[in-house]
This record gives sequence, structure tokens and C-alpha cells, in this order.
Amino acid sequence: MCDVLGKDTFKLGFGLMRLPKLADGSIDIPQVKEMADLFLAAGGTYFDTAFVYDGGKSEEAFKAAVVDRYPRSAYTIATKLHAAAAGCRDEQSAKQQFFTSLERTGAGYFDYYLLHAIQRTTYQKYDEYHLWDFVQEQKAKGLIRHWGFSFHADPELLEQLLTAHPEAEFVQLQINYADWDNPGVASRRNWEICKAHGKPVVIMEPVKGGVLADPIPTVKAVFDASGKGWSPASWALRYAAGLDNLITVLSGMSNLDQMRDNLNSMKDFKPLNEEEQAVIRKAQEALNDDKSIPCTACHYCMEGCPMNIPIPYIFNVINRRRGSAEFRTVREYNIVTQDKGKASDCIQCGQCEGICPQHLPIIHLLEECRALEG
Repeated sequence: MCDVLGKDTFKLGFGLMRLPKLADGSIDIPQVKEMADLFLAAGGTYFDTAFVYDGGKSEEAFKAAVVDRYPRSAYTIATKLHAAAAGCRDEQSAKQQFFTSLERTGAGYFDYYLLHAIQRTTYQKYDEYHLWDFVQEQKAKGLIRHWGFSFHADPELLEQLLTAHPEAEFVQLQINYADWDNPGVASRRNWEICKAHGKPVVIMEPVKGGVLADPIPTVKAVFDASGKGWSPASWALRYAAGLDNLITVLSGMSNLDQMRDNLNSMKDFKPLNEEEQAVIRKAQEALNDDKSIPCTACHYCMEGCPMNIPIPYIFNVINRRRGSAEFRTVREYNIVTQDKGKASDCIQCGQCEGICPQHLPIIHLLEECRALEG
């Protein structure tokens, strides 16, 4: 970890956003326990969750897998308050998220607490609800050790926020090799601004919601040709972890195999050398030729959709169609939209676009998807 918040140690953080599920849709707690055991045994300590993850079940899973089984000194926990989440109606309900998270996790206090998913369409709510002051009050009470915010917007807004709130201790940014120079995400520039303000960074989406774990064939071919034998996810994780000014690199892991692969990547970690960086540059060039929808399946867009449209699942169908001429698109589209809204049901309210961390033109994309309905 960065000197500002701790000693430089293990760089991998266990993201609890995409936990393994059982057939009935509930979280597979026994497998989460095994994953947590492997993570802690390897030297990991940083767990990351949020009030909104899996409707609160993520925080509860953390309690069952870690808090109820390990001493408080064995781990650190980060969670978040989302002022624009579905069901957050006013200042009182926003602040209540903090106390609900304390109860769900049973952690007693939070090592890291974040104002969640700040972007152009949401940042004013954090001022309106006085949440910048609120988190400092909780820190003064000993309920928060360090606080910051996660950010999904342009460099100009980041500069504005860090200037207005120099008391923020760290920033969580989306950084991966696909978005490093992507103007829609601005990973490089946002990282540079944090350095200029002396704010250490927590990296989220190093594997871009799993997209870089199973990239398009041309990208896979680049990595295969390197002869390193690393998985695509390992390449992505190593790239992100090689940056400086970091607290940790989060990876949302969904099964034991992903945990093992990530732990292997971080064992005796060394930043990518120039030859390996050249491989990444070739992968970036291959990605620039790809026309897939860059959805990370965070599901934020679904939480408040008045028509219950399974937007990430529809986009996945489209992307798989583009990747394989053999894919039976219409059948799969009918499966993912069964008992849910279809693309044609979109009323163009804009709720999804306002909360999308990737700033996708979802309304326009759904219009293109209507062709799947026959």
C-alpha cells in the first residue's frame, strides 16, 4: 500500500461485486469462504464491497466469509455510499446507507469508506445531501479510518472535486490497458491528476468487468504469441499493478479458479518490462479495431429501469453475435428477455445513461438491438 495509507504490501484487493452464485441465484457462501481463505493465506487483506452490490447481499456475504471467521486485525474492508442509487430518496436515506452497511458487515468500523460512483449526473447529490461532511464526521467518531470516493467521469470534474475537497484521502479509478487512453474513461489523465494532488489510487476494473479476461480472438492471439503462458486476465492485472501511487488493485472474482489465477499473478510481483509492455501495446491496437459494446455488466443500469430491461444481457448477446457467425442470436435474446422488458420497451427516460460508468449511449444501442425481436 501507498505510504499515505499504509505500508507497501500485497497489491491485490478482493472485489466482492461479482461473487459466485448458486442455481437459485443466491451467493455461494461456501465457495466465497474458500476464496477468502486463499486470499488471506496468500497475504491479501483488502476486501471491497458496497451498499448496492447484489442488493446488500455482498456485504452480508463478507460478514459470513470473513468477519465471522477471522479476527478484525486480519483484514481491511472498504464499502461505499451511493447517493444516486435506486431507493435513495433524500439526505436521510443516503446517510442511512452507512449505518446499514455497518450492521450488514458487522465489521465495527470501515478501514476505507467511499462516496460511490461519482460522475457528472450524480456529483451534485453528494453536496446536496452534505455527504462530504458526513463521512468526515464518521471518521472523527472512529467509524471510518480512511475515506475517499470512486470516480467515473472526466478529468475536469476530478480536478474540481479534489480542489474543493482536499481532505479526501484517496480516489478509486477505473484503470486498465483498454481504457488507458480511452477519452470516454480517461484513465491516464485521471491517474495523473490524482498524483498531482497527492492522492493515492485504488484501481477498479483492471480486467474491465471480465471483458479483458476473455478478450476477442485477435487480442488472445497477441498474448499467446508472447510465449509467457499468462492468462489474458493475468496480463490485465499485471499491467494495472505496475503503476505507482497505488493502494491496491481490485479484482472482482467469481470463482476459485479466478482467485488462484490472480494470486499467482501477484505472487512475487514485478512490473511489466519493456518487452511485456510492447505486448500490451499490440493488444491495445487489436482492441481499437474491435466494434463490440464495451459494457462491463455492472448492472447499475438495471436497478432503476422502469421497464425492467436486462440491458447488460442484451448487449452480451449482441457482442457474442459479432464474435461468432454460428451464434443463434434470436434464441438467446428471447432467453435473456423472458419475463423481462425487451429493447423495444425502452421509453428513453435516460435513467440508464445517467448512471452508466462507461457513459454508453444505451438508448441508441437498444434501438439497434430491436432487430433481434423479428
